[in-house]
Amino acid sequence: MYPNLKLQLFRSAVRQNFLARELGMDESILEQDHSRLSRASPEQRQKLSGYLGVEESWLFEKYEECLAGARSGQSYFS
Repeated sequence: MYPNLKLQLFRSAVRQNFLARELGMDESILEQDHSRLSRASPEQRQKLSGYLGVEESWLFEKYEECLAGARSGQSYFS
């Protein structure tokens, strides 16, 4: 799961189906649980991060990595 992607979609008030259409992607890539994003191509990840205006590495950080960072005192939500 990619919690930062969910957060950024919420912040941007962008619906997943709208985003998929805007970027010419199959809507199934942006399913609610985001499990298919692990199979997204580098180009698709780049398009998503560019559209949402955030770093790709942050956007696609997995839940476990975010949790580990939070435990070490790193802030991911500014």
